[in-house]
Amino acid sequence: MILQTTLCLAAAAAVITFWHILRIGQLRTKEKVLHGDGGNARLAYRMRAQLNFVESTPFVLILVAAIEMTGKAGAWLAIVGSIFMLGRVLHAFGMDLDRPNLLRAAGTIITILTLLGLSVMALLIALGRF
Repeated sequence: MILQTTLCLAAAAAVITFWHILRIGQLRTKEKVLHGDGGNARLAYRMRAQLNFVESTPFVLILVAAIEMTGKAGAWLAIVGSIFMLGRVLHAFGMDLDRPNLLRAAGTIITILTLLGLSVMALLIALGRF
């Protein structure tokens, strides 16, 4: 069984991770920070954005794969996963700002709703309700 949605989302996650690495590396080079954040707030924000991505994405990928393996997935699953990835990119841009902002809030809300929605769907499938 080929898990096309999971494979596509995992590939997207890898690209976003690479993007995070580039953004952090570019700022490290510009600010001459070899280890940690060097007391640079902007670098700390970008590092935290990457960590936020790494904290939530594995759970989403596991839930997507599990749902896809049940045969209950459809186009909706790819759409939800794509919106999640978009939300994580919005969040990263929002983390560049040192004030509350719509990008960060939208990314956070999308992440929370995705995790909750996929968790509920997985439970419904497991209980034979979907």
